[in-house]
Amino acid sequence: MSERKVLQKYYPPDFDPAAITRTRGPKPVGPKVQTVRLMAPFSMKCTSCGEYIYKGRKFNARKETTDEKYYSIAIFRFYIRCTRCSGEITFKTDPKNMDYECEKGAKRNFEPWRLGGGVKEESEEERLDRLEAEEAEKDAMGELEGKMVDAKREMQIADALDEIRTRNARNERVGKDGEIEVGAQDEQDMEREAVEKEIEEAARRAFTTETGERVRRIGEGAEAEVDISGKLEAKAADAELMPPPSFKRGIKRKKDFSAALGIKKKVALV
Repeated sequence: MSERKVLQKYYPPDFDPAAITRTRGPKPVGPKVQTVRLMAPFSMKCTSCGEYIYKGRKFNARKETTDEKYYSIAIFRFYIRCTRCSGEITFKTDPKNMDYECEKGAKRNFEPWRLGGGVKEESEEERLDRLEAEEAEKDAMGELEGKMVDAKREMQIADALDEIRTRNARNERVGKDGEIEVGAQDEQDMEREAVEKEIEEAARRAFTTETGERVRRIGEGAEAEVDISGKLEAKAADAELMPPPSFKRGIKRKKDFSAALGIKKKVALV
């Protein structure tokens, strides 16, 4: 079994290192081409034999770097062979629409989501118009927010002015001599309070004696005394009727459950 990692190389006996010469040839002219492994980026139909090639099928393709560019983005071209007739199919990248473009050898299948022809390029005027519309929308939102802030501030100022006006009106009621000029509503409230105080005072005088004691209803104290004495007499009678407690151990008779269970006792004949 040979070694996996070769540390020595074999040199034949007639090997002459002086015979080896380094040659520098011209650099290859034209686009760079390299072999890559890829999958079909879209489903297509070969124009030579009509073979359908579905999206995602793997191929050994030749990748070519073209001289075309889109905003400093290099465009690559790929060459594959049809799986049936070996016809050459060519497609290249399309960074403008973020897609691929079929050039020759096949026809791309119909795709309903590409009816618009891909992403439409926006011109300078359209871009400026769009930016102006966005700025105007932002300005409208800012103006609306400013209006809301102003409305809140005006409401706060109006509340403060109302409070100041009510305070000033209250202060203006005070006369020159320091007496408060009460309005009609205040006079009615004072009159109502005075009437209520008079009624309370009259009721207090009616139910109090000259010494200040509260007047009770007739028979109120006697009825209470009768009730208390009656309760005491009833308790004494109950105590006399009750027998004295005994601490003797009594015999507890068992209950007869035979009748409840449907058992009939036999009558003794003798």
